[in-house]
Amino acid sequence: MKFHKSLFLSAISTVLLAACEQAGAPDTAGMANTSLDTVATSPAPDPQAHKRLPALFDCVREEGGLLLAAHRGGPAPGYPENAIQTLDHALANAAFIMEVDVAESRDGTLFLMHDRTLGRTTTGSGAVADTDWQEIAALNLVDDEGTVTDFPVPTLAAALGWAVDNNAILELDRKETTSFRNIIAAVREAGAESNVILITYNDAEAAQVARLAPEMMMTAGIRDNKHRAALIESGADPDRLIAWTGTSSPLPGQWQALARKGIESAFGTLGRPGERLDDQYWADGDPSEYDRLSEGGLTMLATDTPYRLARADGNIGTAQDIARKECMRDFMK
Repeated sequence: MKFHKSLFLSAISTVLLAACEQAGAPDTAGMANTSLDTVATSPAPDPQAHKRLPALFDCVREEGGLLLAAHRGGPAPGYPENAIQTLDHALANAAFIMEVDVAESRDGTLFLMHDRTLGRTTTGSGAVADTDWQEIAALNLVDDEGTVTDFPVPTLAAALGWAVDNNAILELDRKETTSFRNIIAAVREAGAESNVILITYNDAEAAQVARLAPEMMMTAGIRDNKHRAALIESGADPDRLIAWTGTSSPLPGQWQALARKGIESAFGTLGRPGERLDDQYWADGDPSEYDRLSEGGLTMLATDTPYRLARADGNIGTAQDIARKECMRDFMK
């Protein structure tokens, strides 16, 4: 399989989470809600057959490294969010893990799209749920500055194939037009089980993903030890569980406590421009706040500024080097 040699000159990254900023405290009561847990499932592959990705996260946690997750694939001028070409650009210049959004067309094609409507990021218009794939496939993507590009809207299958071919990781954020069942089926069809992380936003979703895809990694909110134990009792495999700890206040004590239980933590500095921690941390041009995140035991950082962080020095640069040199080497085999 091929990979970008320039990856070894960039930061290793990973994420979460387009809708990360909207994720609040998980709902423990959701475990009793079986509405999400009633879909039929096909026999899952042996969970022991997919150890590569959990081993990478274990290594990063144990060695004190840090993975970056590029929000919405790492958009930049000329590179729209959720585009294959943007994933290439981010992989070559910033990130190893890209968070992308998965929607479904009216006629059942899974593709990358964050919004409920097509108008902001494409040359089209109308609701995603009311549009067939043939119409979506004819559109061009628009970057964050409003520039129309030559890039098409990619299918999830194409994105998964890209991840497998490039030894990259996609963090998949399910949108309301599709289901975990459909996403998981696509991941298995692409043979991409070791190249994806599934994002969940409450306990019921975490329990459903654990049941439908025990061989895949996922993020889930964890409040405390009691909540952690409840998630594991509901079926979550701690070796494939990444604790999502929000976007507002760093929690080094919680990260370190989870690490002692063998669970990695994720945190997001992404969000609305002007409000997100990414903007606050870079306001003075000094990334020392990011240093404190890496020193506090964080394993995965979801960010809107992966390119700047890829070039950062100091402790965060060291943490990225550890992840790249000590841990990614085994994952790339």
